Amino acid sequence: MQDRKALERSIAEITEIAKGFGLDFYPMRYEICPADIIYTFGAYGMPTRFSHWSFGKAFHKMKLQYDLNLSKIYELVINSNPCYAFLLKGNSLVQNKLIVAHVLAHCDFFKNNCRFSNTSRDMVESMAATAERIRFYELKYGKDVVEDFLDHVLAIQEHINPSLLDARRGHRWSERKAEAESKRKPPSPYEDLWKLDRDVQQETRPLPRKKRFPEEPEKDLLLFLMHHSRILEDWQQDIMTMLREEMLYFWPQLETKIMNEGWASYWHIRIMRELDLDEAETIEFAKLNASVLMPSKTSINPYYLGLKMFEDIEKRYNHPTEEELRELGRVPGQGREKLFEVRELESDISFLRNYLTKELVEELDLYVYQRQGNEWTITDKNWEHVRDELVMSRINGGHPVIVVQDGDYLQNGELYLVHRYEGVELDLKYLENTLPHVYACWGRSVHLETVVEGRKVVFCYNGKKCTRRFV
Repeated sequence: MQDRKALERSIAEITEIAKGFGLDFYPMRYEICPADIIYTFGAYGMPTRFSHWSFGKAFHKMKLQYDLNLSKIYELVINSNPCYAFLLKGNSLVQNKLIVAHVLAHCDFFKNNCRFSNTSRDMVESMAATAERIRFYELKYGKDVVEDFLDHVLAIQEHINPSLLDARRGHRWSERKAEAESKRKPPSPYEDLWKLDRDVQQETRPLPRKKRFPEEPEKDLLLFLMHHSRILEDWQQDIMTMLREEMLYFWPQLETKIMNEGWASYWHIRIMRELDLDEAETIEFAKLNASVLMPSKTSINPYYLGLKMFEDIEKRYNHPTEEELRELGRVPGQGREKLFEVRELESDISFLRNYLTKELVEELDLYVYQRQGNEWTITDKNWEHVRDELVMSRINGGHPVIVVQDGDYLQNGELYLVHRYEGVELDLKYLENTLPHVYACWGRSVHLETVVEGRKVVFCYNGKKCTRRFV
């Protein structure tokens, strides 16, 4: 009870400090959970999500690493209003103080970054309703049947269009046609006479060329399948709609991983400095903070890179050079104000493109490396190339861009997809394992055009086997 009261006092103090710094967050709800619950939430991505074997697999892997002391999840925070934060039972008071400061900054980011502006803030309740509907379908159609369909959708769930401006391409073709028809003027009493003249003209006019379907390449594969597949039943369309909505909810987190973690790390350090920690607590905080921000030799630690970039922005805008003062009109002492502007307007791509400088790349010793033979070798340390590689890795949330080029390929209702190749080849084994899932949702042969070793290749799956041909 005494520990609980100490934690409540710490939460109140940290919340006041965060507000004093200008952080703006939703009301917070904190829960202390045992490891099994924390790792279940981590595997499912949400406390109320539907059940699927792949989440159980993820849970087993994460929980095993925790049991072997290889990794540890200290907290989970949910983008919702109110915002839910789950603290691991057994955390020390100092650990929980750092975590509370960290999640308050996450919540500020969720509330204010433009990429999250269209996300549902009541997704906890929405996912609970989704889980209930999926359980109903399992009772009605059989658990194996529903789980097989979930396998198909989850295999391609990343292929959506999360654009901030929701294009009207999502409408059914028949809906667009009906809408156009409704805008026409009502027929006159002499419409039949005009029709006779049009019939004569059409007899001498060449037949119009067949329209493309879709009219423009469609990036949202899930939406296209939902609206145009001839084999999906109503319950399958319903499940696909729900899973697409869930993916749209998670997507901004994929687009802002470096920024979000860097922002939370920046603020937990500044908030913890304002607390009256004794010597033992200061040492414990320093150790925990160092373990979170430790740079990796083989991959990017988003906490570390994001933190360093925010600190660099603050330093450069607080103390601009004479050239920046003269040519850009920067005013000294605007670093903190610039940080809040960046937090509001950027995603990882623009963040890296606009604010990762030559000096910072050299300071952090960033480089490009590749496997050559049996060894990994540094291949490039040019700062612009390093920056561009990082930007490329964040495009489309780190997933390849696949578009629907033709929904009536060979005039046989087959599906022709195109990989927008930008220098990174697809994992061919993964590709061949994924095409059957697309086929199961479309019902006819599926073709995917990509580039392998500099040559265009089309992979085809006809329901029995996957083949490839060069074009």
